[in-house]
Amino acid sequence: MKKILYIILAAASFTACELDRFPYDSVASDELFESEGGLEAVTGGSYSLLKGDGDGNGFSPQLHRAAEFSGDNVSLSGNTTDALFYTYNYNNITTSGRINDVWSSGYKAIVSCNKVIELAVEGESVETDQLIGENYFLRAYTYFELVNVFGRPYNQGTSNLGVPLKLTSDVSDVPDRNTVGEVYDQVVKDLLKAESLMSVNKTNSYATKEAAQALLSRVYLYMGVNDQAITYADKVINSGRFQLLPTSELGDYFQKVPEDNTETIFCFRFVEESDYNESGAPGWYTVGSLYANIEGTGWGEMYASSSYLDLINENPNDARKEFIDPQFELDEDGNKIPAVYWINDNYTYQFRRTTEENGKIYFTEDGSKVEVMTEEGDDETLYYFNNGGSKTYVTYGYDMFKRNGFPKFYVLKASLQEGVPHLWSPVVSRLAEMYLNRAEAYAKMSNESQALSNINILRERAGIDAYDSASDFPAGKNLLDVVLDERRLELAYEGHRKFDVFRNNDTMDRKYPGTHLSGSNPYYEILPTDDRVIEYIPEVQINVQPTLIQND
Repeated sequence: MKKILYIILAAASFTACELDRFPYDSVASDELFESEGGLEAVTGGSYSLLKGDGDGNGFSPQLHRAAEFSGDNVSLSGNTTDALFYTYNYNNITTSGRINDVWSSGYKAIVSCNKVIELAVEGESVETDQLIGENYFLRAYTYFELVNVFGRPYNQGTSNLGVPLKLTSDVSDVPDRNTVGEVYDQVVKDLLKAESLMSVNKTNSYATKEAAQALLSRVYLYMGVNDQAITYADKVINSGRFQLLPTSELGDYFQKVPEDNTETIFCFRFVEESDYNESGAPGWYTVGSLYANIEGTGWGEMYASSSYLDLINENPNDARKEFIDPQFELDEDGNKIPAVYWINDNYTYQFRRTTEENGKIYFTEDGSKVEVMTEEGDDETLYYFNNGGSKTYVTYGYDMFKRNGFPKFYVLKASLQEGVPHLWSPVVSRLAEMYLNRAEAYAKMSNESQALSNINILRERAGIDAYDSASDFPAGKNLLDVVLDERRLELAYEGHRKFDVFRNNDTMDRKYPGTHLSGSNPYYEILPTDDRVIEYIPEVQINVQPTLIQND
């Protein structure tokens, strides 16, 4: 029993050194099901494969990189030989070990789930049905994320190629790529099955009926089946099992013990003792390590983008700003140093330290004093200086530590669980998303009052003003715009952004500072129809299975 379980769990430690392994060859033995606790052990192995390890390998950490690093919430402050750079700057490669890890660890988990689904018998007990349902859920979740990474958005055509639907544990069963529509149909079928089987109220570290309903809400939203997206969000909200964290605790969301977080519906649970020190360098190779250096741990090289900062700074009291940790320079007395900063026409940050004389603010430029003037905006004081006869608007704040000229706006959503620098339990679904799903669906059904009602719940929780009507919207924004902006603010750095942009046929606007603009042919904008909206099928997988068709 111990030997068989070890084989299953060892698959969770998949690394770049094992890229040539075929993803369908890690299959639980039938003997395991003859032992007490065997079904639970195999299911635990599937969770482990999807969770990943303490060095940022495995499905969930690599999925985060694929979904967030190619979005507009992030700004990389330098070049790197890590394959994440090619995803970040849309110069994708077929040999990325990180993207291959998404594919390989995902299919290993799928095969493990298939084994349980094949051999376990429904109806024997509530507990057995629950475990079978968990495997249907995990398989559905994995296929949903795989088709988002490797297949075009659903609304661009259901006949586009998705990923292979491997629905057996038979190693000789080697399917070719199914269509996007076929994969989505299977995901919905599996989630409905999971919903029908699961009835045990487990903690949010395990799949439950509500986790299946929450994912169904998102899947239907991606499909454009808005009434069903609302129906399944309603089921979760009305279950009474979850409550939004209060405003005072929102900034501590990812620092809480996951089981104690009333808002989380489902997450992959990481534990410091067993999941944080894989390589002997605790925390250094986790997802959070790239976003921040905390207590001397972490690279701290991927920062919040100026685009995201502009959006969240529209409301200075937004509690979600607590997830961003600016690294201010201090003078010899330990005080922050007043400064103004702006972004020039070359998308480069410009910082100037300021002085105050007779109630006026100045900075020095080319040996001359430049006055920083003010004017009143709609809800705030605006700062600017005269630049060749035109106004250059600036942010008046404090000087910051920088890396290669990029100010260090650390991101904390993947760090500080239970006070550990980069311990993090990736959240798959939480209650706030259900309100956002409803809001977007209602907006697309032209139901303004219901759309605003749902986003206002989150705006008020964030401590900012609600929208009473369209007259309150920022200039140039329509109903769907403000709903999607709220989704961006709430779910930033949680693995949604890239998919949210392209599934809505929006353009990814990356006209802001970051090394994605370095090189001879940078992508300032990425259209939803561009080829590199999706990742290449890993070359190593095509080498093993030549019938797989590569993405253009």
